Amino acid sequence: MTIVSRFAAAAALALLLIGGMAHAQGASVAFGGLKHDASLPVEITADELTVDQTTGSAVFSGNVVAGQGEMRLSASRVQVQYATENGEATGRIDQLIATGSVTLVNGAEAAEAEKAVYSVDAANIVMTGNVILTQGVNALSGEKLTVDLNTGSGRMSGRVRTIFRTGGN
Repeated sequence: MTIVSRFAAAAALALLLIGGMAHAQGASVAFGGLKHDASLPVEITADELTVDQTTGSAVFSGNVVAGQGEMRLSASRVQVQYATENGEATGRIDQLIATGSVTLVNGAEAAEAEKAVYSVDAANIVMTGNVILTQGVNALSGEKLTVDLNTGSGRMSGRVRTIFRTGGN
């Protein structure tokens, strides 16, 4: 079952059980499962790789999966931006920019979006465009999700929507 269909099923069930919704402009949430060691090596697999030495970037396309420790980021396309010092590429990854059916999974938590930017040195991920976050049986949606991987804290913004289960089975 996909994350989207799990969210839809959970939403429908919760609507039947409690008959109400909570809406907000922004919400801080705990991302204990998304706490992560950004110093680990990044492994990327894809159907195709294009490298541009002049811009210091590489583009992976087709069934892209980027892994770092337990964290997995999958997308149709991932552009790798390399860090530079004094105008020279260092070979160290600065950012991963993922587009097209982006899914981020770490432990029991998963998020889907249209785009994700993972800033490796800053150890944060910003996901934008129809973001859906699932944490176990709970789901939260909005337009932007920002996660600090060092602390496991995050913020969902842009017409946040969730459904709270108030008890019972």
